[in-house]
Amino acid sequence: MALRPVQVNIKALDDAAVGRFWAEALGWSVSSEGPGVTNVEPGGDFVWPDPTAVCIDVVAVPEPKMTKNRVHLDLATTSAAHQAELVARLKALGATPAHVGQAPVPWTVLADPEGNEFCVLEPREIYRDTGPIARVVVDCADPRAMARFWDEAMDWTLHEVTDDRAVWRSAKDVGPYLEFRRTGVKTVPDRVHLDLLPYAGDDKAAEVARLRALGATDLDLGQGDVPWTCLADPEGHEFCVLGSS
Repeated sequence: MALRPVQVNIKALDDAAVGRFWAEALGWSVSSEGPGVTNVEPGGDFVWPDPTAVCIDVVAVPEPKMTKNRVHLDLATTSAAHQAELVARLKALGATPAHVGQAPVPWTVLADPEGNEFCVLEPREIYRDTGPIARVVVDCADPRAMARFWDEAMDWTLHEVTDDRAVWRSAKDVGPYLEFRRTGVKTVPDRVHLDLLPYAGDDKAAEVARLRALGATDLDLGQGDVPWTCLADPEGHEFCVLGSS
């Protein structure tokens, strides 16, 4: 049994507007599975789920963003010119400069139209084939502890574990990376989280039970009777296990 990250879930006051921003930012397509939900994924012959991309679901909520997100996206670039062009295009789409305590760095920190932080990275060889999203970054207190939990929770390949970070990528070595980075203890609920999906034929209830045995806890977000299960990892990072594909 195994799970794979398939999408990043972003809460927003205006899901359609935020979804349109991210679709334009990534060069992806927009659809909607229902009122208050905007789905952003690659166009063309892409069929979800596919490890070449971690998609984005934007979900409407009534509460505005109040604090820095502990999950964010880093976007890939191929050259200094591409980085500058992408930053300019994103600002034209409604992105604004963001300050999260960073020193002078070679990447650019921005926020989407509702303040969700993200970075436009300088060119890096490791991200040459990830697609527009280089990595999904999660702030954490203990990357080694997160490595123990998440390496058992999902089937992605663990590439690096240090005191400062733990890094995974799809077992097929395609798509973006997932990085848990040491930044401090989580204290408030986040507006951005990962959604995981079982493989076809796997038992979702058994997967959820396995995660609980690894240290995950049940999470009540007022979701009611839904086909997915909301959990938190041992540091309290929210995530959902979706119904089988």
